[in-house]
Order: sequence, then C-alpha cells, then structure tokens
Amino acid sequence: MCGIIGYVGPRDAKTVVVDGLRRMEYRGYDSAGVAIVADGSVEIRKKQGKLSNLEAELAEHPLAEASVGIGHTRWATHGAPTDVNAHPHRSANGRVALVHNGIIENFATLRAELEDDGVHFVSETDTETAAQLLGRELDRGATLVDGMRAVCNRLEGAFTLVAVDAEHPERIVAARRNSPLVVGVGEGEMFVASDVAAFIEFTRDAVEMGQDQVVEVTREGYEVTDFDGNPGPSKPFHVDWDLSAAEKGGYDWFMRKEIYEQPKAVADTLLGRYNENSELVLDEIRIAPDELRRIDKIIIVACGTAYYAGLVAKYAIEHWTRIACEVEIASEFRYRDPIITSDTLVVTISQSGETADTLMAIRHARLQGAKVIAICNTNGATIPRESDAVIYTHAGPEIGVASTKGFLTQVAACYLLGLYLAQERGTKFGDEVSGVMAELETMPEKIQAVLDKTPQILELARQFGEHESILFLGRHVGYPVALEGALKCKEISYIHAEGFPAGELKHGPIALVEDGIPIFVIVPPQGRDQLHDKVISNIQEVRARGARTVVLVEEGDEEVRPYSDEIIELPRVSTLLQPLVATVPLQLFACELATLKGHDVDQPRNLAKSVTVE
Repeated sequence: MCGIIGYVGPRDAKTVVVDGLRRMEYRGYDSAGVAIVADGSVEIRKKQGKLSNLEAELAEHPLAEASVGIGHTRWATHGAPTDVNAHPHRSANGRVALVHNGIIENFATLRAELEDDGVHFVSETDTETAAQLLGRELDRGATLVDGMRAVCNRLEGAFTLVAVDAEHPERIVAARRNSPLVVGVGEGEMFVASDVAAFIEFTRDAVEMGQDQVVEVTREGYEVTDFDGNPGPSKPFHVDWDLSAAEKGGYDWFMRKEIYEQPKAVADTLLGRYNENSELVLDEIRIAPDELRRIDKIIIVACGTAYYAGLVAKYAIEHWTRIACEVEIASEFRYRDPIITSDTLVVTISQSGETADTLMAIRHARLQGAKVIAICNTNGATIPRESDAVIYTHAGPEIGVASTKGFLTQVAACYLLGLYLAQERGTKFGDEVSGVMAELETMPEKIQAVLDKTPQILELARQFGEHESILFLGRHVGYPVALEGALKCKEISYIHAEGFPAGELKHGPIALVEDGIPIFVIVPPQGRDQLHDKVISNIQEVRARGARTVVLVEEGDEEVRPYSDEIIELPRVSTLLQPLVATVPLQLFACELATLKGHDVDQPRNLAKSVTVE
C-alpha cells in the first residue's frame, strides 16, 4: 500500500522525490521519508504523520542537493507509525538506505539471524531486516545489484524494495515480488515508483516490471534481470493521461473532483467497443470463442467497492448469458477450497490491478485450470498481466481513497463483459446487444443529470450531519448500491452505516430503526420491476417506526411520494443499469457529510488506496 519513488538525474533529487510523494500520499500517510546520496554518504529525513510533517522537517533541517534520491509514504503494518519506524531504513554499516512496500513474512527468522551476528536494530519493522541484509551483502564485497538479488532470494512474502548505496552513487536498484513497481524513462533521467503518478510531471514513458525482477537504473538507462541475474523481459508503455488529470482542478477534494469526472470516465470506458462488423470487442481477450462457449460457471472475485461492483455484475451476467455466477470476497476465496474446473471463468475486479488478495485468488484459479478475465484501471499492473484477458476501465487516475469513478467504471465494464459473453455464446441476438449498448451510451448524460441535483443532496447532508447512524435499503441491483452507499459513509464520515436487502428487514435489521434515523431507499423502476411495490411496503414499515426516509426513485414515479420524507429523482433507465445513476447521490452525500464533520475526505484514517498486502 505504501508509495515509493526513486530518482536519478540532473534535477535536485529531494524536490523530485517530495513532489512525487505528494502525488502518491493516497497510498499511505502514516509517515513519510526521503534519502539522498551526497558526498559519499546517505542522508535521511523522515517523520511520523502526513507528508506536511516531513516537509516541515526538511525546512528546518535541509538536505544537500543531490542527483540521486528515494522516498516513501507509509501505511503501517509492522511497527507503529512513528519517526523511528518510518522509511527509509539504514543498514548498520551506514551505506544503504532502503524503502519497502509489502510484507516480509520471514522477517523474524532473518532478524534473529542478524542479531546473532551482532547487528543492532533500531526499528520494529520488517523492512529494516531487508536493509540490514543488503548492508551485510555489501560488506562481503557484493555490488548493490548483486546484493539486492541475494537478499530477494532469501525473502518470503510480498515486496517492492528500492535502495541506494553511499559508495556507488548515480544508481538505484529496485526489485519486486507481488507488489507494484514501474520504471519511468526520461531524457537523461530515470525514475522508479509504485505508481506512474509519481513521475508523470516529467515523463509519460514507462516500463512494466515483471514478477521476481530486479532493475538497476542510472541516468543513461536501465537494466532488468531476474533474481538469479539472468536478463529479464520488460514491456514499455505510454501513459495516456497527464499531470493535470492527477491534480484537483479547483475542487476542495480529489473525491469530489472524481465524482464529477464520472460522466467522462464512463463514456471513455464505453468508447470504441465495436468493430467494423458492429460486433462488441474488448481490450485484450486472449480466450478462444469455443472456450467461452464451454463455460458453465462464472466466479467474480474482488474486495471492497469492487466486490459491490461484482454483485451488480452478477444480476446482469446471469440475465444476459444464463450462466450461473457467484461473487466472492477475494480474501476468502482460495481458503474455502472453491470448486473450479477448466470450464470455470474467473472475473477479477481491481482498480489498481495490484490488490494482494485478488492477485492470490487468480493465481489459485489458474492453477486449477480456470480462465481469468481482469477488470482493471491500471495499464501494466500485475493482475491484468497475469490474466488471460483484460477490460480496462479508462477512468484515469483516482486519488481519493474512497472509490467513486472507479466503482461506476467497473460496473460499466462488467456490463460490457456480460454483453460480450452473451454475444459470443449466442444467448442474445446482435440487435439485442446493440440495444443495451445504445442505452449504456446514454448513461454519461444521465449521470450528469444526477450531478446537476447536487445542491439538494448537499442540503440533506447538512440536515443529517448530527446523526451517528444511517441505514441504506435496496433490492435486486439496488442492494449492492445500498452496500456501496453505506461503505462510503463509513470510510470517510466514520459513522455507523449499514446496507441491507430491503426484503430482510423483518429478519433482524428493522430492530435498528428508531425515531428520526435517516434511511436511504433505492426504489426499482416503476411498472417495469415486480419489486417496486414490495420496496414501497418496506418504506412504510420503517416510517411507521419513526425513520426519516430519503427515497431514490425514477422521475415521474408518484406512487412513492406519499411515503417519502425526501425524494431524489433519478433519470429513467432500465433496471439493470440503475446503479450507474443511483450510486451518484450517495457518493455526493458521503463526501459532503465528511466535509461537514471536518474529516480529511481524500485520506481517511487507517485506510490506503491500494491494498497490496494480504
């Protein structure tokens, strides 16, 4: 989850590194630190808390100008978020500074070995073990790159490591296993980072790092090898967004900006999906049509918000393809011994493409012979690279920790997948697929129509600002929307919020209803869904017990008005597509509620954007 950057080139390394950390602080903000190599020594500054604390430290205790530097923003795993546990970590011989993302699972054994050799540790982290091991390799005469390979071969777990050596300046060595790392290629300068956002100000040319690879970078270029020193393959790519896309653009929060970017993000995700024969095509489908026709079960695997996108997908995919579809929480998937065959299709959903639980799930699935399709927003990430096919969501950078446009574009991509499978399996005629696609292509303007209602939704947040509990109800595809609305409130407002299937009210959740409690209800479209009247009955049940109901309902639905305290009208859409418009008011509400409570909306406590450790 941590953010990492390394730089070598003609600019002041400290400035480049700190600017890069600022663009990656969403990955972790428990502490931050930088190290530079100057005058034959490594200088380090690091501070607990957000990046602003490190910047204050640098202002009070400046670093020398240098052409090589590394930096880190931390999401704490081993050891509390303190100055001492912050990265970079230094080796006992003083030569090495090292930063790390991931978890080293055998660090305790390695640490005990080093302590028996007389090495003194100053932190509680697993990371310092790697720094001390690397320092010992250099003491034995290894070069930085050879030492890194030797260390990596001893480590177990997930890690990205980036290190510099005081005695060999003008170079950085980095390595990865099950954790993100990209190389940025500039003119006379090079970068390594956990996210291209770190160096997008300087270059949009990047290189994917493969599994179990080490890269050595200098001003002149880079060299990739595996952990045994053999030349390793690498894949250059070009980033299709620029620095302005990663900046707030006048909004108070990245989250709010990203909510308003959703019409364009969904449009971009749907763009260019037809070929010259008017057939639906996807990004990189390396699965033969006959294999798709043999599929007898689909398992969607995801975490958090992406899991809720998968729940929406289940309804659409089963309806359009008539294939049984399961949705699994990735962290539980491989531990329950799932039934997978060569005729199983596993669909993974991950905004970053680096989600550790999801990555482990697809590896397990592929070992069982299943085909894997990834839905992802990050070009070149590990999950799409290790899948048989990928559908990119083209949402652009999402900086706010609480996902918004990530969710909507994942839902849109799931619809594309369902329609593609229906087309290839013949469960829908071409004109039927085209009809759904035509409606999907109207969704950006309908999402914008919901955004135009922002003042009403902000007023609701002001009215409910003092409540410490909010409930969300939905049925069919409205249920995952309710779950997502509750998650947004929990993530950034820190209040009790729960989403329930409306039909389950009488089986327990109705006990939570008390006088004045706000309850958001997502109502299925009128006249086109048999559940419409049942949800109206649910609204009456909670109002009878004192709840204040906020009802999301399509325009023109007058049946609901007598039973609603507040109405948010949604554009008329097909039932299966309703999540694309119904989710937006809940995002706006959560964002404003957190703002009114004085919370940091973009960096909520205890959370980070990408969960790259299990």
